[in-house]
Amino acid sequence: MNDAPTAPATWPAGSEPDDPAQFSFVLGGPLYHFFLRSHLSDKALGLLGRRVAVIVLITWLPLLILSGVAGQAWGPSGSEPIPFLRDLAAQIRALVALPLLIIAEQLVHQRIRPLVRQFRTGGLVPASAAQEFDDAVASAVRLRGSITAELLILAFVYVMLIQVVWRHNTLIDGATWFATSSSTGKQLTTAGYWYGYVSLPAFHFLLTRWYFRLFIWVRFLKRVSGIKLNIIPTHPDRTGGLAFLSLSVTAFLPLITAHGVLLSAVIANAIFYGGATLPDFKIPIAILVVVIAAVMIGPLMVFAPQLARAKRKAILEYGALGQQYVREFDTKWIRGGAPHDEPLIGSADLQSLADLGNSFQTVTSMAAAPLTRAVVISVVVATLLPLVPLILTMMPLADALKLLMGMGM
Repeated sequence: MNDAPTAPATWPAGSEPDDPAQFSFVLGGPLYHFFLRSHLSDKALGLLGRRVAVIVLITWLPLLILSGVAGQAWGPSGSEPIPFLRDLAAQIRALVALPLLIIAEQLVHQRIRPLVRQFRTGGLVPASAAQEFDDAVASAVRLRGSITAELLILAFVYVMLIQVVWRHNTLIDGATWFATSSSTGKQLTTAGYWYGYVSLPAFHFLLTRWYFRLFIWVRFLKRVSGIKLNIIPTHPDRTGGLAFLSLSVTAFLPLITAHGVLLSAVIANAIFYGGATLPDFKIPIAILVVVIAAVMIGPLMVFAPQLARAKRKAILEYGALGQQYVREFDTKWIRGGAPHDEPLIGSADLQSLADLGNSFQTVTSMAAAPLTRAVVISVVVATLLPLVPLILTMMPLADALKLLMGMGM
């Protein structure tokens, strides 16, 4: 049998440097405190609608006004330069992807905290590892609130993404509402300066900040996986009591969808203004699905070694117990060792034999990681869903609906 599990870690209420029951790896940092001071958020990331509205207005409304003043806000299809409101990438990025990045903060904050708490309340962290778990939390808190990290992210966005990548590799060739072509290269319009130095940096800062937060989460999981957890091989979730971690993936669904939205925006511009077709992007779409799945699902694999060790040990232990039990059962009920006055019908021995068999079956069917098929499917669907409307560029709506209905049957 397994060694008796060490007593779970407990902490006096309010004594933790950052209470694991309240820990949130998105609830901190300079931008978060700016939102607090400007009344765009409360301490629990409330006021979501106000925050989304203000950020979208700052990044989108000036572009509409400035391009409108220049007569480049709207125009007929195929007009030059490409009008602001017909630039699908700009509209989708500002009005769909950006709000999703902000909405994701509140969802992750609400759903990840109970998962961190479960390590303690579920008895997974032994008392001997309480300090190690606290250190992992404290380390994540320090990174979460790092001023240096967010300043480096801001510098990276302006220096690398804007000055190097965007200025020299715009997504649309030819004249647009934000830049005109000349013999000396691309020249930004008035709206283009706001776009390149306010709107795009704001978006990419929030996106890159999310990558940093994902790094904090993965690092935290890695450190916790190094603790000898109280894995129970017979736990009915078939992952030793770690199945709750699969819920972390669903917490990131708005962030996942935002990436699908970004790719769909790029593809839409290429289709409508570059003469491309949807099948031309099969490889980028496949790469996005694989990368998103690896980033969101891969971190849970850090618990695979512990689960594998627990499974191997339990198979040996429950195998030995089963061998002993069935030998005694055989001696008693098959070889005539049972007392004559003890009835077979209703005997607790039969139920115990069945229970032991169920326990062994649970052990042998332990999963390699705390994942479910439904979680994997949700990641793929969230990534690909924003691309579905692009099917209409290849076939009429009625045919597209028939195709989608056929796929769902």
